[in-house]
Amino acid sequence: MARVGVFICWCGSNIAKTVDVAKVAEAAGSLPQVAFATHYQYMCSEPGQSLVKQAIGEYRLDRVVVASCSPRLHEITFQRCIGEAGLNPYLFEMANIREHCSWVHEDREAATAKAIDLTAMSVAKAARLEPLFRQEIPLTRRALVIGGGVAGIQAALDIAEAGYPVTLVERTPSIGGRMAQYDKTFPTLDCAACILTPKMVDAASHPNIRILTYTEVEKVAGFVGNFEVTVRKRARSVDMEKCTGCGVCAQKCPVKLPSEFDCGLGQRRAIYIPFPQAVPNVPVVDREYCKKFVQNKCGACAKLCPAGAIDYTQEDEVFTEGFGAIVAATGFQAWEPVAYGNLGYGRCPDVITGLQFERLVNASGPTEGKLLRPSDHQPPRRVVFISCVGSRDDQHGYPYCSKVCCMYTAKQALLLKEKIHDAQAYVFYMDIRANGKGYEEFVRRAVEQYGTTYLRGRVSRVFPLGDRLIVRGADTLAGRPVEIEADLVVLASAMAPQPDAQELARKLGIAFDEYHWFSEAHPKLRPVEALTGGIFLAGACQYPKDIPDSVAQASGAASKVAGLFARLHLLSEPTVAGVSEKSCTGCLLCKEVCPFSAIEAKTLPSWNGDPARTVASVNEGLCHGCGTCAAACRSASIHLSGFRDDQLLAEVDALAYA
Repeated sequence: MARVGVFICWCGSNIAKTVDVAKVAEAAGSLPQVAFATHYQYMCSEPGQSLVKQAIGEYRLDRVVVASCSPRLHEITFQRCIGEAGLNPYLFEMANIREHCSWVHEDREAATAKAIDLTAMSVAKAARLEPLFRQEIPLTRRALVIGGGVAGIQAALDIAEAGYPVTLVERTPSIGGRMAQYDKTFPTLDCAACILTPKMVDAASHPNIRILTYTEVEKVAGFVGNFEVTVRKRARSVDMEKCTGCGVCAQKCPVKLPSEFDCGLGQRRAIYIPFPQAVPNVPVVDREYCKKFVQNKCGACAKLCPAGAIDYTQEDEVFTEGFGAIVAATGFQAWEPVAYGNLGYGRCPDVITGLQFERLVNASGPTEGKLLRPSDHQPPRRVVFISCVGSRDDQHGYPYCSKVCCMYTAKQALLLKEKIHDAQAYVFYMDIRANGKGYEEFVRRAVEQYGTTYLRGRVSRVFPLGDRLIVRGADTLAGRPVEIEADLVVLASAMAPQPDAQELARKLGIAFDEYHWFSEAHPKLRPVEALTGGIFLAGACQYPKDIPDSVAQASGAASKVAGLFARLHLLSEPTVAGVSEKSCTGCLLCKEVCPFSAIEAKTLPSWNGDPARTVASVNEGLCHGCGTCAAACRSASIHLSGFRDDQLLAEVDALAYA
């Protein structure tokens, strides 16, 4: 008969305020399987764990139940604790009497009775637990970073500096990401290119980093330590070894197109380098518009290239490589505020987004740093900035705050005054959220030193009148309507996930939220890890972030990768699904419902007169122990270690007879 030890935690006052912990310990001690029961203020503390270890030896306990908080928080803590005392770590069960009991009840007597029931159920299951053992898994010490923005570059550099090889994949022709489009950064007003470009060069020249631009991830298979990733390196139609970056090809190309990098305000050619500091500084041919590919005419770039680097015969390269860890740093997109028809975006050329404003004031932008109105190329004297366009608005955009809009609006108001000294800036805002180091002081500087007028209220309408724009809104602090004649209106549009974020999340096998931001394993304790082992998150692919937060998270993800690679080998998690091949019918419904693609078909050869047949097989490296397959199996041929039917039914029986 099992000898179970039960330890009830006060959790300070979190549990003890609502639950009579002494009474719960007394009730647990009367259960037939329980050899020892007690309570303590903080079971997860060092004295609390020492109490558990001491009781295991003194009372010869072979099972342990801790009734405290969520297993997500401290299950590993107590498994490690009893392991150090000589027990198998999986002979442990945790009763959640905090989140499931004390936090959701006010009646102390009822909460205590419920805590007694929850503890009794855990004791009944613990008595039927069996030892589980982890297996060694080989480890590929090479990392893949998806996304070449500032977060991806920082993660790649940190992993490479730790001594591990990194492949950095970027789907555009150059690394740099969104930060490459900015003019200056808040709150220091440093030149964005001056900060970013050295990092781009460092990544390109680092011996442990291989950069694959114009490349996309097509498929991800495998599991932590042993991912198999298939990528497609699109044909640039330019030999990167021969190209010298002279730019003759782009100068002579007759095809002109709106520049994506300049947000449609400038033009590029059908063969182009996205921006002057691009890495690699090698052009790419846009085959969708190039006359050579569309009409089989022209070919001017090939004729005039002095290095003979143009190669129209290039084809996409598709290859598969192994990686031990993956960092997703795919960034965000600037939301297009077309849903706000009342603000005139898309109809009035002088109503632009904040990102378009960045390109207008940037020295490498379409106007070479001169702030000019798109309509007539004249300098604007009165500019209205409108905050929260698409943010905090669940009717037209997104209900969340995009975090950076207040700050980049203040920055752009300062840049306006630097470019045009007699210009006047007006900012319509809902609330000012300046929650970083030096951020509040920066906003005050925009108001007090540069004379920016802040108006708390929403804008109802923007419409053209002659060569000006009329902005109608409200100043809720003054309690009156406002009408401003403006030369330029700048919309602080929301940060949104990349349009293919959901597709990439499915390839990686990671979770995403209702807006398609990638989800972390735990918002407080595991903020840079995805639920899928070996995959880490960096930057604004997870949620809106500014540059400092993106860089910090990138370094955090890199440290997790380095910690993973520092191990001699990995250990599998034993709480995984297993298949009884004798009763499995091979319907493979379990394969269809598995969210982690951990189940495959397996053919059993004919034996002893029985024909060959197909059964399900579980890849333990991919299995996360969610139990979906066991619930779906029609023949009850799949069991989940640590959660067998008899163990779960014992919990139900304990509740029924309580």
